[in-house]
Amino acid sequence: MVDAIIALTLIAVTAGLILLLTIQRNILRSELRQLLAFERLRQAIGLAVENGTRIHITLGKAGLPASTSAAGLTGLTTLERIARVSSISDRPPLATSGDGTLALLSQDTLRAAYRQINQLELYDPSRGRLTGPTSFSYIAGALPVADSENVSTHLAIGNFGPEIALLMEAGEQQESFTLAATDSLSAQAALFTSSQETLIGEELFAIPAYLNSGPVYTASLQVQDILRWGVIVTIIAGSILKLLGIV
Repeated sequence: MVDAIIALTLIAVTAGLILLLTIQRNILRSELRQLLAFERLRQAIGLAVENGTRIHITLGKAGLPASTSAAGLTGLTTLERIARVSSISDRPPLATSGDGTLALLSQDTLRAAYRQINQLELYDPSRGRLTGPTSFSYIAGALPVADSENVSTHLAIGNFGPEIALLMEAGEQQESFTLAATDSLSAQAALFTSSQETLIGEELFAIPAYLNSGPVYTASLQVQDILRWGVIVTIIAGSILKLLGIV
């Protein structure tokens, strides 16, 4: 019972902080700390639009019912932002995934992005692809994208296995910019050697904020920092009380 109350209180505090900081963000703009990976990502997106090349976003293999679906949802938010930014490009972005629900959501995300900027004629459902239902068939189906779709930027944002390194290596061979962010430790280990930029930990969920997807994403990033410091203070206070024999 006590654990449930603590959990509900934490959820309520987190939601309240996000709401408060979102409102504040609409009034006072705050700067995010500079990270090289995101600077390179913004440059790669700009160059792709300018040169008429394509951006490929692969969303992983964890569908909505999975416990690891949060990473894929972050990828979908990134896809929507990139679709809007690159709407003037000759080659709109392309999304691949290894799960049927993610493929459908990627198509819906692209449709929503183009509807929002009143360019629904740009929508093509074939740009949200299910490349394979299993881990290796998913990567095998996505590999031809690196060779035949004139892609200059590969973004891997979602839940993957170590086999995602094969796709990043294919992008490297085509001299494309590669950035990866995943919640899988085994995939992170493989991506360190195959991707130009690899995001670690909660940096995965910071991508929408750094791409200016909206004030709520910046607020959620600030709440992460607040909660992190709260955990640190709690651990230190508990250790001190333990040493003093109070608890």
